[in-house]
Amino acid sequence: MHILPWDLTVIPSKFFLFAEAAQYTLQITFFGILLGLMIGLVAALGRLSHRSWLSAVCRSYIFLVRGTPLLVQLFIVYYGLTSLVTIAPIPSAVIALGFHNGAYIAEIFRGSIQSIDIGQMEAARSLGMPRSKAMQRIILPQAFKRAVPPLGNQLIIALKDSSLASTIAVPELMLKGRQMGSSSFMYMEMFLIVGIWYLIMTSVLSFVMHRIEQRLKVSDRD
Repeated sequence: MHILPWDLTVIPSKFFLFAEAAQYTLQITFFGILLGLMIGLVAALGRLSHRSWLSAVCRSYIFLVRGTPLLVQLFIVYYGLTSLVTIAPIPSAVIALGFHNGAYIAEIFRGSIQSIDIGQMEAARSLGMPRSKAMQRIILPQAFKRAVPPLGNQLIIALKDSSLASTIAVPELMLKGRQMGSSSFMYMEMFLIVGIWYLIMTSVLSFVMHRIEQRLKVSDRD
């Protein structure tokens, strides 16, 4: 019988040694997505602005970010900006993730806003409501609900993309796996543990986002 050249029995004993690294992964993902949400909302509104210069700036930002790899953007933030100011690895990873995800989130928000019937804005304007207030009170609440499913997908993508932070020495899961593998020469076993951790976290996030989506559907019916 063929036996795998890996000792899978070490996985249970080594699994929880990755707990602290998993916390770092969640930390940079959370703050990166939070920053990305703020950047994305601003960029989406700017993209839809009637001011041509503002719309052009936001389009350029989205074009540049979506057209270049996250790893390149991460290196630019960490290595490029250090000539101006010293930035630690974790803040660098958060900034890069926020900057990167902001472009994709901007497109999610833009699509959600444009999916709202334009008649609602026209009705609000006909009642004397300023465009900014109509956007804030009528359009954005509906757009946010429609944006939840794609935002959930983007959150999961951001969680997996956070593994690139290992290239700038952020002590997250992937770096922990490489370190444990090099010290024990059990690379496959260690990376299997990393994969299990990611699978658990993405499954939990998928469940939470699904519950939020279902809750919003219920509130719409009510």
